[in-house]
Amino acid sequence: MFEGRFDVTKRFVRVTEKREDGFVEFEFAVGEPDMAVELVMPQAAFESFCTTNQAVFLEPRFNVGPNDWAWTLHDATHQRFR
Repeated sequence: MFEGRFDVTKRFVRVTEKREDGFVEFEFAVGEPDMAVELVMPQAAFESFCTTNQAVFLEPRFNVGPNDWAWTLHDATHQRFR
């Protein structure tokens, strides 16, 4: 979690899915990797976006157990919630 000063020069990307239609679904964060937005772009645009932002690639998230609050929009498109 965030400790110290918030550094807006740091950019983070976590790929959530590379789709068969050529699009990449990913999380993008500025300053703090745990506060991210979810984006979808064609592969070429994604690569350009990452280069332009000098993004640091993060490891994929792994589900660590049931938690009603730990979900993303990507999760919501691939599973049914209660």
